Amino acid sequence: MIYCLNPQCPNPENYDEVKFCLSCGASVQLKERYRAIKLLGEGGFGRTFLAQDSMRLNAPCVIKQFLPLPQVQHNVGLLKKAQEMFTQEARQLLSLGSNRQVPTLFADFEEAGRLYLVQEFIEGDNLLAELHQNGAFSVNKVENVLREILLILQDIHQKNIIHRDIKPENIMRRQDGSLVLIDFGVAKQLTGSMLIKTGTKIGTEGYAPIEQLRGGKAYPASDLYSLAVTCVHLLTGELPDDLYDPMYGRWLWKEALEKQGRMIPDRLQKVLDKMLQEWVSDRYQSAAEAIADLGGSIAAPKSIPQSAIAGKLSQNWKCEHTLTGHDHYAIGVAISPDSQTLVSCSYDKTIKLWHLDNGHLLGTLTGHQRWVSAIAISPNGQILASASLDNTIKLWRLGSGELLREISTPSGYILSLAFSLDGKILAGGSFDSTIQLWDPQRGTRLGFLTGHSGYVESIAFSPDGATLASGGGYDDHTIKLWDIPSMTLKTTFWGHEASVRSVAISPDGTKLISGSEDKTIKIWEIATEKLVYNLANQSSWVQAIAINPNGQIFASGDRNSTIKLWSVYQGKELCSLLWHSGPITSLAFSPDGTRLVSSSWDKTIKIWLS
Repeated sequence: MIYCLNPQCPNPENYDEVKFCLSCGASVQLKERYRAIKLLGEGGFGRTFLAQDSMRLNAPCVIKQFLPLPQVQHNVGLLKKAQEMFTQEARQLLSLGSNRQVPTLFADFEEAGRLYLVQEFIEGDNLLAELHQNGAFSVNKVENVLREILLILQDIHQKNIIHRDIKPENIMRRQDGSLVLIDFGVAKQLTGSMLIKTGTKIGTEGYAPIEQLRGGKAYPASDLYSLAVTCVHLLTGELPDDLYDPMYGRWLWKEALEKQGRMIPDRLQKVLDKMLQEWVSDRYQSAAEAIADLGGSIAAPKSIPQSAIAGKLSQNWKCEHTLTGHDHYAIGVAISPDSQTLVSCSYDKTIKLWHLDNGHLLGTLTGHQRWVSAIAISPNGQILASASLDNTIKLWRLGSGELLREISTPSGYILSLAFSLDGKILAGGSFDSTIQLWDPQRGTRLGFLTGHSGYVESIAFSPDGATLASGGGYDDHTIKLWDIPSMTLKTTFWGHEASVRSVAISPDGTKLISGSEDKTIKIWEIATEKLVYNLANQSSWVQAIAINPNGQIFASGDRNSTIKLWSVYQGKELCSLLWHSGPITSLAFSPDGTRLVSSSWDKTIKIWLS
């Protein structure tokens, strides 16, 4: 179906192949490439269409057509203001082009006397539709929304832009679970820290703060107010007007939750209360302040000496990039030694290479016939190893993506891979309960390590390459340390009560950290074989462990979509990162320790910056 964009057309719907409208004769293509296929909505200033771009393989996009209501068209002042608002959306989207969580602008032009914008089509539902379909949001879900939108606001406010119309309809959830802030048509530019008087009172009643509705003024704190109203609407399921008492000028959202028999953490309650203050000066003045109070900071507790935390812990860890492109669970991540390339693998049978700094996709490696289960990069950064349920290991040249060699593993597929420090040994933990060792240069097998009674899901070399740690799965709940020169078992650590999903050895070789399906993390002293810390009562299975190269902190990822950062030497939780919407499958720190990369069942890769 092709939709005619002529507002006067009596019958705008046409067959797919037409070039000119069958009813009015107008061209159905803009710039000889964009074709509207469905009317998505219309308002006071124009219409929005789902469209196709014929120069990008008919990729979906959105056309916005400037078409103000008659009462606006007949008022010169209002028409000029409406035109300014329409064209400023293009400027705002262009300035925010590096942020994946706002729509990308593709084009801005005039044709046949009308103004048009063409921008990215966000496939998914807005949060209001999600609320109507699934009911009131859980506390955890609202907190995730709050955190993610605060990060978006932090970015746009730093670029001197205020959105001014935050509400559930203007927050979209992509199919990968990430959120996108849309409709920048009413956004205004800031001048330093001063507010702007627009002369037009824009915002949505119920969500907009009093300074916008009375004087048309807006601050960064105005966006924070609207975001808080959005959150209490989603949390209670009730309209903002029903949650506010105008007689006494107070919000009743906590009372609404009490009637529903629901509780809210004090921390979240205090943050929302401060964001909802009537006077601008009483609210947070920046998104960063709200993030810090919400728990986004990883500043070390006072009981931990700062000298022991390598300096980085006084800063926030924030999600710098969310990478999409995998069509199935993202299973593994690895970072090249030069911190330039990020590699991910997935059950979609592919391996993707990304630029670590900007998150751009560099290429996709195909060739495995079944799920890709593990990846590892050689210490010299030249070889990428990948394992698959097709019972092969493939060795690729990392720089070019050239397939160098294929190794068959007919006795069982490989669940985990690791290179020794000198790159001369590639180890693989297998579903057949063995650890297989190969010479990656020749592709020859060096031997087997046997002793586990269940599959080997996790392995890690010590820094000197002389010791290999392995974690047992299924009914084998042990961790084993192997002497690689002699290929013999050195010792076994007992204590986990379920599969050991991940093991990691500290950079100084003194500690081993393990995560298990028994919902515990254990920190072991290797030399004495003693358990130093038992971090019990995690929210779910612990599926990934990674230690920062500074040796002071480590990250854990669990089945409950949560990443936590910990002090290695104190066994203390430092912060939680909650932006994934599916179980965490893998974690990796960059060699310089400034970035953490995570993969998830939500099909995304996230790059976190400290």
